Amino acid sequence: MELTAYQQELLDGVWGKGKSMAMQILVGIGKCFDAPRLVPITRAHVSLSAQEADLWFSGKLLAAGASCAVPPTVNPGYSLDYFGGQISEAAVENMRQVDQTYRQLGARMTYSCTPYLGDNVPDCGEIVAFSETNATIFVNSVLGARTNRESAASALCAAVTGFTPEYGMLLEENRFATVAVEVQATLRSDFDYAVLGLMGKKIGKGVPAFLGLPREISTEALIALGTQLNVSGSFDLFHIPGVTAEVRDMQDAFGGRDPQRRVVITDEDLEKALETFSPSPSGPIEYCILGCPHYTLSQLEEVAELLAQKASQVPIYILTSSTVKARARECGLEQRLLDLGAQLIPDTCVDEACCWGYLAGRPGVTDSPKGAYYMETSGIQLAVRDRATCIRWAQNGSVC
Repeated sequence: MELTAYQQELLDGVWGKGKSMAMQILVGIGKCFDAPRLVPITRAHVSLSAQEADLWFSGKLLAAGASCAVPPTVNPGYSLDYFGGQISEAAVENMRQVDQTYRQLGARMTYSCTPYLGDNVPDCGEIVAFSETNATIFVNSVLGARTNRESAASALCAAVTGFTPEYGMLLEENRFATVAVEVQATLRSDFDYAVLGLMGKKIGKGVPAFLGLPREISTEALIALGTQLNVSGSFDLFHIPGVTAEVRDMQDAFGGRDPQRRVVITDEDLEKALETFSPSPSGPIEYCILGCPHYTLSQLEEVAELLAQKASQVPIYILTSSTVKARARECGLEQRLLDLGAQLIPDTCVDEACCWGYLAGRPGVTDSPKGAYYMETSGIQLAVRDRATCIRWAQNGSVC
């Protein structure tokens, strides 16, 4: 790997042990992927998890004197304002230490898994280092920025040094579509796009270009598609001609080449995918969890509309960013939701067992396949259905 004089100084420790440690990791990653060099980044997002390994690694960099050359935004941990009285002192102290460590490193404590909606929005072609699977695929696909699917550690190292190895999705030749996905199914809601994302196994390895979709697709639907593609498979990028940033038509999407593979998705495929992922439940439910990824303001408004005729009989927990929660409070939406049985929880992820473990063994529902996948690791079983169905079940306290 060819390093500039400044990069070599970083590696050699001229600018401190912390930056040297980060450079050693990035150079090692680059060698694994045959990257010829390190290139500058202008933005970073770190998938902070508030879990033991995260605190150990970030703490090790801080103790070595590291600080961020590019201040990153961060993923949610868990809100001590909301959960502080419900979790152990050890969990409270852990979150405090994580917060303090990242602040001292110079991170921007946004605590949102959707930074691309306002806190950290790359331009088309901008080279960035983003971790968090829904964020990497969104900024690559919808915005046309360039990032590899970084880990929390590699994204933090990129933020500390200001560089990332040049390979993968940073290279033009790797960004063309290889799989033509002809969508013959009817997609009416963002949840339908989430179910389309569950077709990762049928789509197979490569960069998919979705054909036959409408030219007007909501931001929430695009988020849902990318998020669930990384539940059913492993994808860095997708294209929708005329919708996503880099492609106007098939020629752009495939770079003038023929697709390596063609796949057809029908309504029957989507029905089978949802039933396989979440077989039809029965009986009572005790709660509803929404917001993986974090809910937008328009999604909160839709929940309020669905609840308007009848309040929920069971708690509805909605995860969102502090920014969206503040906007909801300002316009009176948060209070409306609270009156109808829905609580807004900021800065929190479903992947935090210390917060959600008490729900194990209790039946619940969510509109997020990713949320259900994460929570299953904590022994929490969630049925997955569209938002309207989730709310209807919550209003009746049972599957209906």
